[in-house]
Amino acid sequence: MKTTQINALTIDVEDYFQVSAFEAYIAKNQWDSVPHRVEKNTHKILDLLDKKQVKATFFTLGWIAERYPEIIKRIVADGHELACHGYEHIRVTEQTPNQFRSDVYKAKNILEQLSGKQVKGYRAASYSINASNLWALNVLQELDFKYSSSIYPVKHDLYGMPDAPRFMFEPISNKDFKEIPITTIRFGNKNWPCGGGGFFRFYPYALSKWALNRVNQHEQQSAIFYFHPWEIDPKQPRQQGLAFKTRTRHYLNLEKMEARINQLLTDFKWDTMENVFDINPRSKP
Repeated sequence: MKTTQINALTIDVEDYFQVSAFEAYIAKNQWDSVPHRVEKNTHKILDLLDKKQVKATFFTLGWIAERYPEIIKRIVADGHELACHGYEHIRVTEQTPNQFRSDVYKAKNILEQLSGKQVKGYRAASYSINASNLWALNVLQELDFKYSSSIYPVKHDLYGMPDAPRFMFEPISNKDFKEIPITTIRFGNKNWPCGGGGFFRFYPYALSKWALNRVNQHEQQSAIFYFHPWEIDPKQPRQQGLAFKTRTRHYLNLEKMEARINQLLTDFKWDTMENVFDINPRSKP
């Protein structure tokens, strides 16, 4: 049965060589010299969303926006929400507060100048806001963001804040700012991921569908789902010398991803983060 709950569809706009797992293999000074796939893949996603009449939120790197401004213009022209993913995919755990502020300010400014729209949402690279750096949420609020979707309430070897609330909360006292965590399902006294990415490729589709339906129908909550343009691109250049875990996580079931996304768009109702979670715009100072 198709749920009546509306969920938030999100796309993290970054290229295959920018993922955190490849940091030790592809240096940032090589990014401009390797084949880029993000423009073609993002337009393919936009075509699919147009066909399905679905609106989504695109958390976009400033580095990508600088090089492919037409992506930004089409995202906005097609009625989607443009949001910020930082400038060059640096994990918050690797930054000082000043470095973080500079990175996010730069990216936000690029996105707003290209789009002519206020950018209200932010998502950290690799969900790297956790109990050790909650100061980052204060910085985001000071930079006039309205919400973050940067905390994943799971236990994971690379990220996670398992004790965080599972659904939208206000992390800053007396501030008009919200954190909207990636969706999990509670089972056996543990939070299990069901909000997309590699987990969606690893699990059978039927399990992901069941979990999202449970969040919608049993808990009466909207879910957040995310994926990346490179995840619908099984023909992307294959990196050599990767550790087994890294290789498996990145390449597993890429050839199945596009069909699964297509089915997901049919089985559930979707909209942008700002619409699903009622993020009202605020005029800039």
